[in-house]
Amino acid sequence: MIKSLIIVESPTKEKTISKILGKNFIVKSSYGHVRDLPKNDIGVDIENNFKPKYVIIPKAKKLITNLKILAKKVNKIYLATDFDREGEAIAWHLKEILKIPNSRFLRSTFTEITPEAIIKSIKHPKNKLNMLLVSSQQTRRLLDRIVGYELSPFLWKKVKFGLSAGRVQSVVLSIICDREKEIIKFKPVEYWDIKLEVSKSGINTIVINAQIFSKDKIRFDKFTIKNKEQSNIILKDLEDAIYTVQSIERKEYKRSPQPPYITSTMQQDAFKKLGFSTSKTMFIGQRLYEGICIGKNIPTGLITYIRTDSLNVAMKAYSEALKFIRLSFGESFVPNIPRTYKTKSKIAQEAHEAIRPTFIDKTPLKIKQFLSFDEFKLYDLIWKRFLASQMADSIYNRTIIKISAKNYLFESSSDILFFNGFLKIFDTMNNHIKEQKELLQLNQNDKLHLIQITSKQYFTCPPNRYNEASLIKILEKYGIGRPSTYSTIFKIISNKLYVKTMSDKKISPTYLGIAVNNILLKYFKNIINVKFTAIVEKELDKIVKNKIKAKDVLKKFYKSFKNDLLKATKNNL
Repeated sequence: MIKSLIIVESPTKEKTISKILGKNFIVKSSYGHVRDLPKNDIGVDIENNFKPKYVIIPKAKKLITNLKILAKKVNKIYLATDFDREGEAIAWHLKEILKIPNSRFLRSTFTEITPEAIIKSIKHPKNKLNMLLVSSQQTRRLLDRIVGYELSPFLWKKVKFGLSAGRVQSVVLSIICDREKEIIKFKPVEYWDIKLEVSKSGINTIVINAQIFSKDKIRFDKFTIKNKEQSNIILKDLEDAIYTVQSIERKEYKRSPQPPYITSTMQQDAFKKLGFSTSKTMFIGQRLYEGICIGKNIPTGLITYIRTDSLNVAMKAYSEALKFIRLSFGESFVPNIPRTYKTKSKIAQEAHEAIRPTFIDKTPLKIKQFLSFDEFKLYDLIWKRFLASQMADSIYNRTIIKISAKNYLFESSSDILFFNGFLKIFDTMNNHIKEQKELLQLNQNDKLHLIQITSKQYFTCPPNRYNEASLIKILEKYGIGRPSTYSTIFKIISNKLYVKTMSDKKISPTYLGIAVNNILLKYFKNIINVKFTAIVEKELDKIVKNKIKAKDVLKKFYKSFKNDLLKATKNNL
């Protein structure tokens, strides 16, 4: 008789964990959610405290039948779904559907899929679910259903059948449309810049490039020289000027590494550095998390859980990283005090860890042969970011030279990398050592020879359209949605033809998207806005912390939404 049944939500996890635990356990996958609100009905009893009506998803019916048979044959049932609100909700639905009694129920969670982590989780399970986390997920689902079910038909009447609106997706569309309005309204502003090229003769001629800095001790900014006439006046003033080194300032500054990745920063960097879409990053990251065979038959998770907004790192991972740094690069690359990072988000789930490699000694090059090209690129990005986050600062020497010419000042600055520190992991090259060494030969009051002085016209540029990386940054800044859902949101508004991705990967609203956004802003600006959406997201996290009741969040939201819907319907009769 099989002693225990373990249910996870992914078939890859099923395979990995099954091989780790062996024959005393049977591991099965739920393939994600098994129960949801019905497709052809709102499924929410609004008058009865928003009581949901759940049904088994059609594709999960056969699976549930098989799980019920297995559940009767085992002594213990471990629900080992992810430990975020979606994973906790899946576990709750499974417990309800399979009617698992508390005497046989156990809840296991883990941040990494390695033999050590899995065995530890099975040995030390919890005996209950986090119902506050379940309540938060359910509230989020009900809010989205209410908005989608009641608002979409309004769009069908006003614009086109088959359109959809959503609590978060419509706000994302609004942000994209707002940027397009800024671009259309933008009027370029002319400005000029004056640059200087001077030299000091000697054994090695020193050439200095400097930019105009001030006049009569009044500092210039980007728009000070507004046109060609003003530029020509300055050039005329400088025709017979004597150029002298007024001051030389030399100082040291340090640059600290960035923290390890969380979901949003991983998505942004993967887009900017690898050209990966958000969905591609999450897909590959999930594979690296769930397990890949590295020279053996047992798959091993190579990174920790990828859906996280916490910068916490396990103490064991700290010590292993420091040991690796010490052995690989030397004591000078180890920081004096071990680095810890504070999560900026007030709603971060601190029980989670940052995204990091599970085994720091599995360097990207060492395991490259076992990974696909894209898996290697993302793993390399994560591994280097984490290791760098635990290394010493890089140290620079900066030289700032001010050059006087009549009542004008020009400024030139240059940096030399004195100690690469964490940059060592990225093989950053020092490209300006020669130039810097030459500049060090200059002294105050040195006379300089003018090689050339040039002026150039510029125009201010409109704001850029968002790409996936910059849009994620905005959504994170305002607390809109969750990083784990961003790829889904982008996919929805793209599939609905509300936006299109240009050849340069910038996101532009379509005429349809602009029309939908205009309608929504006209009638539903109280809820389809950045501030309101961010407030709802904070309230969902307050539910988890037991600081607010789910029904109060739903009532508050629905009151505002229903009022707007009634007004919009009345105005369009």
